[in-house]
Amino acid sequence: MQNNRYDAKNRPMSSTIDTVALDPRMRRTRRSLQDALEKLLSEKDFEKISVQDVAETAALNRATFYDHYPDKYALLECLVGTRFRELLEERNIRFDGCEGAVRTMAIGVCTYLAELPRATLTSQPHSGQHLETAIVAVMRGMILEGLKSHRGRPQVSLELLASTVAWAIFGAAKEWLRTPNRVSVDRIASTIEVMVTPIFGAAAKQPSRSNSRRNT
Repeated sequence: MQNNRYDAKNRPMSSTIDTVALDPRMRRTRRSLQDALEKLLSEKDFEKISVQDVAETAALNRATFYDHYPDKYALLECLVGTRFRELLEERNIRFDGCEGAVRTMAIGVCTYLAELPRATLTSQPHSGQHLETAIVAVMRGMILEGLKSHRGRPQVSLELLASTVAWAIFGAAKEWLRTPNRVSVDRIASTIEVMVTPIFGAAAKQPSRSNSRRNT
């Protein structure tokens, strides 16, 4: 179920990343707010950061903050979504449906989680939930885009398949992150690939609803 957010002027907002065209001034302001939150996260836990803290660090007022984000959790989602997508783009990681696509996506997720400041996922459940939402949303979008450009079409909806794969990759990466003496990123990425890739085969073999009705 999509969680639609609205800003102070009742305009719909993305909960994970700014994907719509923004004028340069709005883009600069949002970037300043995201940079401010990122700086504060290097100094203290997210739960101890207030909207006022973010606004002061960005040299803006609270009213300006609420013009762009309804709360600090929405800002966190946008920050995480933006930084995660930037990491994928810097490493030229994309999901094109070809062999190795799941592995490269897993490398990107594991690398990003390992570089996060503090134990955000484990020690801060509220912020961890928003972080998960942002990362999975970016992965789901990339996977869905790749599936739509691929010739072969599975028997299940592309949206369902993209969500299943995204959560499977993230869940495995999260478990790896909190494992003591964990293996290298490359090794866990290969393991995730082995576990997740069969999902595509299962989706391709899933009988359509019309075929199921004829067989009953």
